[in-house]
Amino acid sequence: MTHKNFVPSIYLHLKNEGKVTWKAPSNIALIKYWGKKENQIPANPSVSFTLDACATTTTLSYTKLQKKNGGFSFDLFFEGKPKEDFKPKILTFFTRIEKYMPFLKEYHFKIETENSFPHSSGIASSASGMAVLALCLMSIEKELNPEMDLGFFNQKASFLARLGSGSACRSIEGDVVQWGNHKEIDGSSDLFAIKYPFKVHNVFKKYHDTILLVDKGQKQVSSTVGHNLMNDHPFSKKRFKQAHENLSTLQAVFAKGNLDRFIEIVESEALTLHAMMMTSLPYFILMKPNTLKIIDKIWEFRKTTNTHVCFTLDAGANVHVLYPENEKDIVFQFIKDELVVYCEEQQYICDRIGFGAKQL
Repeated sequence: MTHKNFVPSIYLHLKNEGKVTWKAPSNIALIKYWGKKENQIPANPSVSFTLDACATTTTLSYTKLQKKNGGFSFDLFFEGKPKEDFKPKILTFFTRIEKYMPFLKEYHFKIETENSFPHSSGIASSASGMAVLALCLMSIEKELNPEMDLGFFNQKASFLARLGSGSACRSIEGDVVQWGNHKEIDGSSDLFAIKYPFKVHNVFKKYHDTILLVDKGQKQVSSTVGHNLMNDHPFSKKRFKQAHENLSTLQAVFAKGNLDRFIEIVESEALTLHAMMMTSLPYFILMKPNTLKIIDKIWEFRKTTNTHVCFTLDAGANVHVLYPENEKDIVFQFIKDELVVYCEEQQYICDRIGFGAKQL
């Protein structure tokens, strides 16, 4: 499949106005995507858990323009207030997807969006935000072309979301989602994400993710800058090869419910992501002292209790603490007793694996 498959033919219906609301979750990558090519194409494949509680809800109202002005017409409200500094990102997104959604300049849009988590918390709000906007636009396109089936709807939503934020393509469906071409995964694509097609053991079906908010400040380096640093990175080829190999290994791990091997892969992937940033030019240390203290505490607790708690990290200081349902009581008590003290203002978010976006 190529990008041309997502260019629509003539729309069968026309609408003057309407309103649609979707809720889309964020996600947490287990195999990390770090580095991208032109047009938001990933340099390596990734796989993620879809989250549940950390989500963005967006209502998109649309009214047909009486007279087109040649540009995009929209107003943006975040949590009830105009948000002018978000508008350039939406404008870039609309520009990228216009050839796949030719109705965009026919309407004025009112975008009303809100997050279930603090915007500065380090959760991937761009993933849930761009995913939910893509879904709202797909609902409009389905109104214009009612023949569209659900499979294509989700596939194109993921394709569009990717053009807004790479990881957003993994926030359309759940519970385990894979993005990026991989030789062993039929149907895998750089253009959109797919539901992980292989067996996933029941132990992974109710996984918990408690997000420890170590640093709620502005990101030290943007994701775009971080990805671009991989272009001339001395270790990039080895890293991309490692991601492919880890994704291959994960197939048996998921199928058998091998939690020990799961922990090794997930923690190694998190630390490798940060190692890439520390060895780039310019270089960055994104972890904070409390990030390292939390990691040490997790390792110590896992060794003394034989539980299967582990961590992963995004490109920041906050820690995602992952653990299975059958260990939630002992692990959550450990989090409250020993880890929350390392969080900014002792703040954390309780989440778990989720099953994708929903129209409201």
